[in-house]
Order: sequence, then structure tokens, then C-alpha cells
Amino acid sequence: MIDRKTEMRYNKLRMKRLYRKEIYMVKLNRLKKEIGVEGPVVTIVMDGIGLAPDGPGNAVKNAYTPTLDMLMEKYPWTSLRAHGTAVGLMSDDDMGNSEVGHNALGSGQIFAQGAKLVSESIQTGRMFEGETWRVLVDNCKANRSTLHFIGLFSDGNVHSHIDHLKAMIERAKADGVGVVRVHILLDGRDVGETSALEYVRPFEAFLASLRDTSFDVKIASGGGRMKITMDRYEANWKMVEAGWHTHVLGDGRQFASAEEAIETYRTETGAIDQDLPAFVIAEDGKPVGTIEDGDSVVFFNFRGDRAIEISKAFEGGSDFDKFDRIRVPKVIYAGMLEYDGDLHIPSRYLVAPPAISNTMGEYLAGTGVTQFAVSETQKYGHVTYFWNGNRSGKFDEKTETYVEIPSDIVPFEQRPWMQCALVADKVIEAIESGKYRYIRANFPNGDMVGHTGNYEATVISVESLDLELARILKAVDAAHGVAIITADHGNADEMYETDKKGGMKKNTDGTPKAKTSHTLNPVPCILYDNFYSDRYMMKKADGMGLANVAATTVNLLGYEAPSMWCESLIEVR
Repeated sequence: MIDRKTEMRYNKLRMKRLYRKEIYMVKLNRLKKEIGVEGPVVTIVMDGIGLAPDGPGNAVKNAYTPTLDMLMEKYPWTSLRAHGTAVGLMSDDDMGNSEVGHNALGSGQIFAQGAKLVSESIQTGRMFEGETWRVLVDNCKANRSTLHFIGLFSDGNVHSHIDHLKAMIERAKADGVGVVRVHILLDGRDVGETSALEYVRPFEAFLASLRDTSFDVKIASGGGRMKITMDRYEANWKMVEAGWHTHVLGDGRQFASAEEAIETYRTETGAIDQDLPAFVIAEDGKPVGTIEDGDSVVFFNFRGDRAIEISKAFEGGSDFDKFDRIRVPKVIYAGMLEYDGDLHIPSRYLVAPPAISNTMGEYLAGTGVTQFAVSETQKYGHVTYFWNGNRSGKFDEKTETYVEIPSDIVPFEQRPWMQCALVADKVIEAIESGKYRYIRANFPNGDMVGHTGNYEATVISVESLDLELARILKAVDAAHGVAIITADHGNADEMYETDKKGGMKKNTDGTPKAKTSHTLNPVPCILYDNFYSDRYMMKKADGMGLANVAATTVNLLGYEAPSMWCESLIEVR
């Protein structure tokens, strides 16, 4: 029998939402201590560390990693799917990324993600029937003004897709917009490192096919994604300022075409696409596409982390203090999605983001489990915002602690260890404090350094991570805890491009062609446990993915998982 007091509490929770009912019932049906561990459960996300066959470009296998080697030899582990449909993307040809990976890890569920949402919205016509698109178009028609598109220019399908851009330009013409300008951010990170012209040349032909006396469409500006506009987590507002000068003010080095700019910069700097300097397209010494009062602007990235800051710059009022914008045009601004659902950034968006609910963070807060989350700036939002289902802030200020270690503002290959020692320090402090039942940390090294394409630096980044793993595991043992060691996607596991036969592609000088994108490889999930492993066993994880980690975590803490989550990787013996 449930007493009256408990029944009243249950009814109160039920009034809030069905999920609270699940939380309540889970508390009543706590496991019989078969699994529940004494010390903390610690999740370590080795960002960008995938499982790939041995080869000259596998910086994970080729690094000196005694700790990882020991873990995979002595402790139970399995491989998890971290890309494609396993994390809510369109198909299994789509590489995973840190955002969808942490959504899955933190929610225990698989939600349709950005690229899929946008593609479906375009295919069905819902995007163009929505209020935001109509406002953008009607504004341009009423003011005889320009519709601008800014975003990552590739088909990498991690932040954006060029097909989405093309569909919107075609629709803009059909809807009677007279002038369109495109501001391209060169990729070389989610696609080949020097592939920019493979997108620019056919795109210019596409624009030429649309251009006529009533429709004026041109590329107006651009630059490498790691040089302008696409900063994240406020790590380097100078990037956004540079983008503002380039796209809005038309202030920068002028070229007759994007192709000329790319070829010139490659010759002068030797930089790969993501690092190419900003450029402005001009005719007769005048920029062809500055952003002016009365214009409409679309930021067409669907992924939020690198879209928030430029959105703040466009929508920020007189109290905006991140940099001097010099001139702030009065425009209608919209993002492809709402990049921050709690802060409502931006205020207008074309496609509604996935509604991620019933996350592990919310569950643990509702059950009173104390939580600690830490990373350095580059991935801080991943163990907080993305982990919590694209939600800013905490579920419970009393039981949750979040720590951000400021990232260095230097090229990652110059300091491939990044801040992993400081992140490890905070994890160890949290373990030793005895205050937290659940601790999670992200080590960005394998991903951020892997994106540079520098193989030697990436090897060092993996070795640096391995050193810190050893330190953390000693603290886990001292606290009689358990660690779940996994990753969100691959990257460092494939540092060289390969052809269809698996052979290594080479540059004209005979050196290996660097691969800077994520991989389609699975990731490891290791259970480090020296105290409780006789209480449970790991299941055969065929077909399982990142979303199965959440249920595993709460089982180790001694709780049943909510029914809407993907199943646990473990079961009671």
C-alpha cells in the first residue's frame, strides 16, 4: 500500500508531466542493489576517438596508449554505432558529430536531427509555407531589397548542406525576390580539406542558370570556417567580428570571384579551406553584396553551436558589447533552426528543432542524484547544453555543478594536449570530494586536433588523453566507483583520405592527403569496474549505439531506466 502522503506526492508529479510519473515509479522500483555502486559513476567522453582498422592514418592505434590498451584487454567493452540513423541522421552514409552524439548520450533516445528535419521540411514544402519564410520574402519584395544567405558551404551534412541553400535560392526566385547574395564559409573540415572549388565551380554554374533580367544572384563574400563567423561557445569573438566586417560591411580584400580568392590565398598561404582568409567579391571596386537596411538575412546552418554568436550579433540591441559592429543594419534575420531553445536564439527560424525531452540529466535531477559536468570551452556545451537535450542551464541548481575550463586561443595542432590535464584535475577533485554520484567529462583532443589534419599532432593529442585517463582511473578506484569510457564519434582514427579500394590518397608531392572530417566508424564503450562486475554482465551489443549508454548509467547507479530510453548495455547476473 502507498500511504496518503506518498499518493499526494505522486499526484502532484503526475500533474506536471507523464515523465515525472516515470521518475516517481522508478524511485519506488529501485533495483535491489544488485548493481548499484558505492562510489560515483564517471562517464569519460573521448571526443573523436573511433575504432578503425590498423593503418598509417590511424592516430589512435599508432599512438602510445598503455591505458587504453590495458582497458580494452582486461575490461568488458563493446563497439557502439555513432553515426547515421543511430543518432537520428538521414542515412547511415551520414557521419556523426559531437552535437547529435551528445544528444543521444544524454537523452538515451534517438531523435530526428537537424539535417533530416530540414530536408523533410523542404521536400514537403513546409519550410516555404511557414510564417518565417513568408516574412523574409515579403520584406524583400516590399522594400525591393536583397535576400542574403550566410552559412557553411559544402555537403558535409554536419552543420549545413549545399542542397538546402540551392533549394531556398530556387524558391526565392519563384516567390518573386529580385536580388539574392550568398556569403560562403569554406569547409575543408566535414569534407575534403581542399575541396572548396569542387563546390564553388558547379554552384557558380547553378547561379548562372537561374540568373536573368529579373533575378540577380551572386556570391558576395566568404572565408574559411575557422577564420571568420563560425566561432562557438564564445571562445573567440574576433572570428565573428571578422565575419561581420566581411559579410555585412563588405570590408576586406577584394576579388572578382570566389574562385579567384581561393586560388590566390592557396598560393599565398598554403592554407587548407577552413583556414583561408576572408574575401569580398567586388565589381568596379565596390562590394557586390553588403547587408543594408531593409534586407533579409538567413543563416542556413542547421547545427546550433557555431551559429549562435553571429545570430547574437545580428539580433543584439544597443547593449551588445562583444565587438564594435560599426553599422547595424535593420534587417529581418532568421536561422535555419532555433539554435538555443531556452534563450530563443534566433527569434525567427525556418524549421522547428527536435523536441528532446526526458533526458538523463532531468531524470537524475528529479531523483536527487548529484551531478558534475566538466570540459574545456570547445566542448563545454556538449556535456551541458547538448547533453541536456539542447537546453541551457541546469535542471536543479542544488544538485548540479558545471565547470568550464577556458580553451587556449591558438591553433590546436600547436598545443595538441589542449586542456586535458586541467579537465582531469577537475574530474579527480569531483571524485575525491565525495559530493557527486554521477560525473561526466569530455576530452576534446582527438576531435579538435584531428580536424586540423595534422597527423603527428593528433597522435600527441591521443597520448595526452591516455595519460589523463590513467590519473582519473586511480581516483575512480580509490572512491570505489565505476567508469564508462566512450566517445561521441570517430575522427582521429582516420587521418588520411582513402580511395574506394582502401588505398591512401596522396598529394602531388607524394605525401598522404589529410582527412579532416569525422569518420563512419563505431566507437568504444568500456566498463571500468574493479568492485561490482560480478553483479552484472555486458549484453551482446549488436546494433546498439550511443543512446544505449544512458540506461546503462542509471542501472549502475541502482535505478531502472525509463521506458522511453533505449535498452541498457548491461543486465543483472
